[in-house]
Amino acid sequence: MGVMTQYIYPKGRPFKVVEIDRESVAYLNEVYPKLRSNIISADFLRLDLNEVFDGKQFVLTGNYPYDISSQIFFKMLDNKDLIPCCTGMIQREVAQRIAAQPGNKTYGILSVMIQAYYDVEYLFTVDENVFNPPPKVKSAVIRMTRNKTEHLDCNEKLFKTLVKTLFGQRRKMIRGSIKQLFTQQPAPEFFEHPFMTKRPEQLSIQEFVELTNIVSNSGCLQAKG
Repeated sequence: MGVMTQYIYPKGRPFKVVEIDRESVAYLNEVYPKLRSNIISADFLRLDLNEVFDGKQFVLTGNYPYDISSQIFFKMLDNKDLIPCCTGMIQREVAQRIAAQPGNKTYGILSVMIQAYYDVEYLFTVDENVFNPPPKVKSAVIRMTRNKTEHLDCNEKLFKTLVKTLFGQRRKMIRGSIKQLFTQQPAPEFFEHPFMTKRPEQLSIQEFVELTNIVSNSGCLQAKG
């Protein structure tokens, strides 16, 4: 209903609104008639972000739907060269996962994948009582700013697969969950590496990069790796 639009629109910056709900689009067209040509009635997850600002970079901001916020941020990662900054409100638990550091129980796939390319700031918590009606969860506002990492020093596709695989069995030691990546067992010394007795939440992003290279050099990967 233009809760954020009413504050951003008057600033006079190049500005586009993406909204999937037709009634909301109709409302925005009526309340902000001068914005009509910049209202995109579409599903953000299906949108070609190269077309939004003709391939130019833009800040992504919003009160993100809680049920698809993770998917939105994975799309951000797929378009990280277009998005130098992302801000907005999401469910508090998701924000905590994104900002979590190694060793924290909430540190996981989102933490590693986003922090590999963005500096994350948990800005503040939003109490449920400021909403009408109040939701059953608290919210949080975060900011993610693109860091200087252009490419990880490893096979980035394998890095993503490795992170998802290990956190898929986060209670196991790495030596147990990593086996499903291989078509044949690596040499015994592979499992003697200090990483193998750790759990994924204990590894930093740089250590995930190192582990990716160790796996890649093992010669035992599945073809899809």
